[in-house]
Amino acid sequence: MKKILIQLDSDRIASSFDAITAYDAGVDRVFLYGGVGPDEVRGIVYGAMFTRGVGDLKNSAVFIGGSSVPRGEALLDTAKGAFFGPVRVSLMLDANGCNTTAAAAVAKIRSKGDVTGKKVAVSAGTGPVGLRAAALLAREGAMVTLSSRILARSVTACASIKERFGVEVSPAEATDAEGTARVLDGAYAVLCCGAAGVTLVPESIWSNHPTLRVLADVNAVPPLGIEGTESGWAGYEKHGKSIFGALGVGALKMKVHRACVARLFNQNDLVLDAEAIYAVAKEIEQQ
Repeated sequence: MKKILIQLDSDRIASSFDAITAYDAGVDRVFLYGGVGPDEVRGIVYGAMFTRGVGDLKNSAVFIGGSSVPRGEALLDTAKGAFFGPVRVSLMLDANGCNTTAAAAVAKIRSKGDVTGKKVAVSAGTGPVGLRAAALLAREGAMVTLSSRILARSVTACASIKERFGVEVSPAEATDAEGTARVLDGAYAVLCCGAAGVTLVPESIWSNHPTLRVLADVNAVPPLGIEGTESGWAGYEKHGKSIFGALGVGALKMKVHRACVARLFNQNDLVLDAEAIYAVAKEIEQQ
């Protein structure tokens, strides 16, 4: 029986990136649906639920993508609401790559040592990756500070993390190098999640930092988020710090993405959201 992945995308044109990754993960067929809203999910999911017997439903699964994480979450909630009893299919949410990228970045930071009780800064963290990375770090026991150029955005982001993940993250404002230095005061690690081509942490700040030991960046477009680094670094040592560039993080992200899609077809009741995807990332990183 063929493995069929139904890709629901909130954008008008469904992501070719996610579809290609699905094929690389061993899926036989990908059905692409773009411009999907919550009111259209139930009918599509019913098509997956009612065409195969319960014992064969593990061969059908749903991947939810798109550029908007809130819309993706709404699609996920609607899909879960369509299930009853054993009649269900496995689901994965990775809108805008939020879960796989955040999981990979945190797993890389965590690979350098326990973060429990240590301060970790998530710079420019109000976007999809920053929000989930901050939450996952806090769940690992880190004392997380999430910064933004506008304090109100950081406050709102931290409140959303508390509501969704049940963990505390401290908001902070960083509008310039001086603000960044304040955010990094006493920090063990920093993860930069800013927009492409924007430097967030000057080398003059991190090179001689007394407590900073691990730096990670998800921006691969020059200038990089962390000045004086390379996007391909995967734990490279400079100035006594371990540094992970966007491509260093991205290599693990792709492994995690493919592994998670493959696992959808091991059972018919799996839901892969941030926490479950992070568990896969840790497992792969430890291999």
